[in-house]
Amino acid sequence: MKRLVCLTAALMVAGISFAQTDSTAKNTDTVKVGNFIIIKKNRNTPDSENPVKTTRERSSFNYKVVRSTRKRSNVSTNWWILDLGFANYRDNTNYASAQAGGYLKVLRPADGAVDQNSTALNTGKSSNVNIWFFMQKLNMVQHVVNLKYGLGLEMYNFRYDSRISFRRDVVPYAYNDSISFSKNKLYVSYLTVPFMLNINTTPGRSRGLSVSAGVSAGYRIEGRNKQISAQRGKQKYNGDFNFEPWRLAAIAEVGLGPVRLYGTYSLNRLQKDVTRIEQYPYAIGIRFSNW
Repeated sequence: MKRLVCLTAALMVAGISFAQTDSTAKNTDTVKVGNFIIIKKNRNTPDSENPVKTTRERSSFNYKVVRSTRKRSNVSTNWWILDLGFANYRDNTNYASAQAGGYLKVLRPADGAVDQNSTALNTGKSSNVNIWFFMQKLNMVQHVVNLKYGLGLEMYNFRYDSRISFRRDVVPYAYNDSISFSKNKLYVSYLTVPFMLNINTTPGRSRGLSVSAGVSAGYRIEGRNKQISAQRGKQKYNGDFNFEPWRLAAIAEVGLGPVRLYGTYSLNRLQKDVTRIEQYPYAIGIRFSNW
């Protein structure tokens, strides 16, 4: 009998303790809204210093709002970025020397030799389109200084209003054709890896100012001269045309809010040294990216 009484008393004490603990837990509620936490404290308990309070006073609440300090990831990834821009090149070619080198040929005297007018671009129709499979941003200093890198495909479309043509033979060459073209385009594409140092002035926000600069290394994967004429219709000539297989470029990016601009300038020639052609492609345009 004594054991039964002791057991009953122990259960009663445990129940009272649990009730007190549960009551205390209910006096404080937390609600998370976005990056903020709202803490509600219920003051519906007797005050030891002033136990006599009105019902209105005893049922009041205290509210406290604090900002959540969720830890940011040191590596963030952005998938499928698109660039749309204009392309051109800086031409430092000495055409007298290039014509003597053999890469610029004259198949018929009436067609004339390839010169600076032959290689002048239609700047309004020369374009640069890049598709970046991914880009990553690695935190280096408080998410303000970051390293950006990725992998993508750079595509250049150089449009000519002239009769210049590129052909792949035993030895590739360029020449002025005997007919005019309604469309004459040189296409070159590179598989490219960019590396940039990024400065983000407002980490944690998507509408601040960010600046990036660095270099990129690309490997040429395709070259093509596409021509359309009334006499021959549509024709495509594929080949490397004695173009450099590797491309090293200086790159930059500026972002202000949702608007992002990019620029790239080739540090080496488009063609190999043996051609004696000195053309350095560059592009500028808009980048569609989350950061």
